[in-house]
Amino acid sequence: MTHTEIYLGEARQIIESIDGAQIERLASELATVRENGGRVFCIGLGGSAANASHATNDLRKLCGIEAYCPTDGISEFTARANDEGLSSAFFGWLRVSKPRETDALFVFSVGGGTSSASYAIALGNTEAKRAGVRILGIVGPAGGDTAKHGDCVVQIPEIAGRITPHTEAFQMVVLHLLVSHPLLQRNPTRW
Repeated sequence: MTHTEIYLGEARQIIESIDGAQIERLASELATVRENGGRVFCIGLGGSAANASHATNDLRKLCGIEAYCPTDGISEFTARANDEGLSSAFFGWLRVSKPRETDALFVFSVGGGTSSASYAIALGNTEAKRAGVRILGIVGPAGGDTAKHGDCVVQIPEIAGRITPHTEAFQMVVLHLLVSHPLLQRNPTRW
């Protein structure tokens, strides 16, 4: 078999094993945030930061949900990382945003945040919990702090050890499922 055949076979296995009921719960959670006039703060690092940025756009444009992504404001994010340390960048950004109980933190992360990797995610979760904000997420199989403390987290199953590529790819599959979900989508896509 070619690498392409193997990789696409792994993707089919993920589709067959992903928790669809949890995705439905995630759609309901996001609809509740919108109904209550809350905001969604999308966070991620590396490739997952790009996915968090994309999620912010789609939630705002397609679903009419007020959403923000701290890494979209690269000047503030890097100033915080430079002056206070990367690990506290989300924490500080969230604190200034004055999160409230109607808001949600939406985490995009392969590892979910741990003390040894993506610690900024774990500290962002800490700030969200302190403020009474619900934690939502799409993370890899280990789940980290997000799965441990989150209120509704979809975990992308591990297939053949390709955790990062499959997790980051399926973050977008799940996101696009959500923003086209009848509970959430308010505006049509162009194509």
